[in-house]
Amino acid sequence: MSLYVEQSGNLDSPTCLLFLHGGGVSSWMWDKQVTHFKHYHCITIDLPEHGKSQSGIKFTIDGAAKSILQTIDHLVHNKSIVVIGFSLGAQVLIQMLHLQPNLINFAIINSALVKPVSNAEKLLNPMIRFSYPFIQKRWFAKIQAKTLYINDQYFEKYYEESRNITQNTLIRVLSENMSFSIPHGFSNVSTKILVTYGEKEKKLIKESAKLLVASNLNCQGIMIPKIGHGAPIAIPEYFNSMIENWLTKNQLPYQSETLIKL
Repeated sequence: MSLYVEQSGNLDSPTCLLFLHGGGVSSWMWDKQVTHFKHYHCITIDLPEHGKSQSGIKFTIDGAAKSILQTIDHLVHNKSIVVIGFSLGAQVLIQMLHLQPNLINFAIINSALVKPVSNAEKLLNPMIRFSYPFIQKRWFAKIQAKTLYINDQYFEKYYEESRNITQNTLIRVLSENMSFSIPHGFSNVSTKILVTYGEKEKKLIKESAKLLVASNLNCQGIMIPKIGHGAPIAIPEYFNSMIENWLTKNQLPYQSETLIKL
């Protein structure tokens, strides 16, 4: 599978940070992270049917995970590997950990849904067919962008990519997203994992975070205060500092609430 990949920062660094974006956006959502972590080898990837990865390959979580693992094998050699995923990208990251449980050294799973939505398949088709025409409307995109904390600097990119997504692609991506669950054997993953979610996120995301923390002894989990779905975009300084301190000092923000294992 051919994916759009960008490398930046210090390519000679012994640590590689790979960023996986959420659904409906692309790698631009990580601009503030890539700038902050320029002392590391940074890689951003557009998921299939997102951004510049429009090669005709249909998106699936498993297919994206396998393709990104191939990209890592091609580009990253003898380095500590850190993968940071948001929402849909976090689900892809979980699948990557399942497929290669000993490859990634550190994983940050942000706002991942792992509790399948009841009757999702039955609801999706009529729901998307009704709402799809609104996606072409600027006012509707403005509302959606606000929920993701996308500001004026990135709105035009977001709006353009939203308008380009097809109805079938949207149904397929949402179907994958809403039916995803923790893979069997996830408890065997040896990666050091940080699970995060925002205080204002939906109940299913909060419950998913707790399930993930309970599913693997190497997981830590925290709630980020006063934020909803989109911490990397909404509060990049906080998010970047959280990652840096966790990676280098094993420290987490004192304002955050630690998730207790079930």
